[in-house]
Amino acid sequence: MSGHNKWSKIKNKKGSEDARRGKIFTKLGRNISVAVREGGDNPEYNPALKAAIDKAKAENMPNDNIERAIKKASGDTSGANFERIIYEGYAKDGVAVIVDCLTDNKNRTAPDIRHIFDKNGGNLGTDGSVMFMFNRKGLIEIEKDEIDFDELMLEVIDFGAEDVTDEGDVYQIITSVEDFQTVLDGIKKENYKLAKADISYIADNLIDAQESNNKQIMKLIDALEDNDDVQEVYTNWNVPDNIEE
Repeated sequence: MSGHNKWSKIKNKKGSEDARRGKIFTKLGRNISVAVREGGDNPEYNPALKAAIDKAKAENMPNDNIERAIKKASGDTSGANFERIIYEGYAKDGVAVIVDCLTDNKNRTAPDIRHIFDKNGGNLGTDGSVMFMFNRKGLIEIEKDEIDFDELMLEVIDFGAEDVTDEGDVYQIITSVEDFQTVLDGIKKENYKLAKADISYIADNLIDAQESNNKQIMKLIDALEDNDDVQEVYTNWNVPDNIEE
């Protein structure tokens, strides 16, 4: 999991911060809209919406933006219908890649994703080609501040967490999908500052790529994440500490 956090920090430093945040907020708004249209605008009765809101707040999306996305989706019955599609493929050196998309036109998205893989030394696979290397888990990251690791670990394990690790500037908490919301609610009650909260695909094992291929793997992931239809990209790449930013 350390690779995941290192890549997150690299992403946060790439390009214009305002442009990056704007793109993220657009994708988060789409995620909220889909949740509203599928399950209603009340997060107390719509777990998918509650999770989408928590994810948006962890990314520091303003409450006004969140409320606008909910209001627009609940009142707009003529808007685009988005569907979630998962693509699987490989980067260089057999690095497995899962691409989680929300699209209103899969005939546009599929060739776009294939082109990104082909252009950056990867190849798009078939359903199930890499999924077996990952587990679906809850992933929560909280900023360290003055939090004692041992005390935090005892606390979140009591909430139902499976594992806690120190990832440098954040503590990373892994949960089952079933216990994710319970653990997250417990963490929020303790007023810890969230850096991330989402249901993720966690790799069973991280793999190292050849040093000469690391830059191209990074370009592939970056290009995928820059696509408007892509919500998240998951890999089993062990991101090296000395990779160029």
